[in-house]
Amino acid sequence: MHKGETLTQFIIEEQRRTHGSGDFSGLLADIETACKRISAAVNKGDLIGALGALETENVQGETQKKLDIISNDMMVEAMQWSGHLAGMASEELEDPIQIPEKYPKGKYLALFDPLDGSSNTDVNISVGTIFSILHAPKGVTTPEVKDFLQPGTEQVCAGYALYGPSTMFVYTTGHGVNGFTLDQDIGEFVLTHPNMTVPEDTGEFAINTSNSRHWVAATKQYIDDCLAGETGPRGRNFNMRWVASMVAEIHRILNRGGIFLYPRDNKNPDMAGRLRLMYEANPMAMIMEQAGGAASTGTGRIMDVEPTEIHQRVGVVMGSKNEVAKVEEYYAAK
Repeated sequence: MHKGETLTQFIIEEQRRTHGSGDFSGLLADIETACKRISAAVNKGDLIGALGALETENVQGETQKKLDIISNDMMVEAMQWSGHLAGMASEELEDPIQIPEKYPKGKYLALFDPLDGSSNTDVNISVGTIFSILHAPKGVTTPEVKDFLQPGTEQVCAGYALYGPSTMFVYTTGHGVNGFTLDQDIGEFVLTHPNMTVPEDTGEFAINTSNSRHWVAATKQYIDDCLAGETGPRGRNFNMRWVASMVAEIHRILNRGGIFLYPRDNKNPDMAGRLRLMYEANPMAMIMEQAGGAASTGTGRIMDVEPTEIHQRVGVVMGSKNEVAKVEEYYAAK
């Protein structure tokens, strides 16, 4: 058993340093509880009949997995009652989630992807939960869509839980990134990855090459040059990885560097990208920047994007700072 600092201790110490009221600490504790419950459900899988797809689609038009619904319900149940939130929004639901009248209202908004990479659950590959916390506009107790439409720079906190060989909880409040591993013996997250940082350079990229026929010219040229290796214009060899779970991809990059690309393409020219700005791109961008990496749409900083829709999509290029800058050079040249 690891005898390091627990997530609960870490959150309380951070609250003391910032002279917080305890509301934010309480909200993080609620999210921690939800992630523990989701971890248990993912871990049990077919033992509790939680695997497989349903005959329903989410607001994105994607077939929902049983664990998508289970995870969404667990997030809502954990956060709705404690009085820390004015409202929530989930990638799985079209409209914001209102706090029931019987519960007090708080000063924060939470947005979340309850189970990122859920297509992996049936084959026992890592998945995760992504969350973002914003301040509710002053005086708002029944938030509407417009109240959630804040750029990533306004995030109070961002984080994710990774459900893999071990369960991890990684988050930032704008003062670096710290990772905690769930000790199953005591039921607590323990600090195992303090001050996570991303190397500035990398020789590893992650992209879904099955979409290559749809890529814009800049993406295709960048990947072609990487694949050309030491005899190509980049003058060195690259490795490729692809897990089909953003949480798993970003966690790998936080630990050893790399670049993750899910760029805009021509499969659907009317779409600005594939990943959701509010539920995936913004929180992961905050984490990446706080760890010394960079996060771009290919043409600009993700967290500077002014959202116009709660389920807005965006192109994503994030990871080691110098490699993200290199991709932006390719886009600028095209």
